[in-house]
Amino acid sequence: MDHLVEFALVVFTSFITLINPLGVMPVFMTMTANLESSARKKTAIKAMIVAFGALMLFAFTGQVLFKFFGISVDSFRIVGGIIFFMLGQDMLQARLGRTKIKPEDVKEYVGDISVTPLAIPMICGPGAITNAIVMMEDANTFGMKATLIIMILVVCALTLFVLWFGARIIKLLGDTGNKILMRLMGLIVMVIAVEFFLSGFTPIFRRIMGIE
Repeated sequence: MDHLVEFALVVFTSFITLINPLGVMPVFMTMTANLESSARKKTAIKAMIVAFGALMLFAFTGQVLFKFFGISVDSFRIVGGIIFFMLGQDMLQARLGRTKIKPEDVKEYVGDISVTPLAIPMICGPGAITNAIVMMEDANTFGMKATLIIMILVVCALTLFVLWFGARIIKLLGDTGNKILMRLMGLIVMVIAVEFFLSGFTPIFRRIMGIE
């Protein structure tokens, strides 16, 4: 029983660090600033469902999928970095919250941002995917596998709670505050994007050049 508790703590701390709900929240806030409360909640719920489903998919079939398609985690990091950079550039110029979203376009907008970039790669990023694959390989008993799934679900639930709480912050900041926050977070997201890109590109470059 003790080893399950220890395993649960390791899973929880690693995923809560890698997913980083407080880091996802500002991006979620700026991208949903012009949505009604109900649409914002639907966006958060859909993003978490997609993220949880993706983590489960990679946890159980990650190695097989990566090998089948010839995909490496480093390649995933590079793509994630490019997506982050484009998102950060739009945020830096306050494009995400510039126009009022039409009621008939809300459903499509929610569907678009809840999958990408919120669920993938913001919540379910390369680090979280890699961690899910490694942890599932370490879970050599049914109890450990069940613990892994439960802990991932707990982290996703906590992230959802943080995103819902962020809606109140949007109201408090107002339009001007949201644009200032958007530009600030855009700069941070672009820095994260560069780190993502370099962390994926460097190992590939070293392999190409034959550098150990």
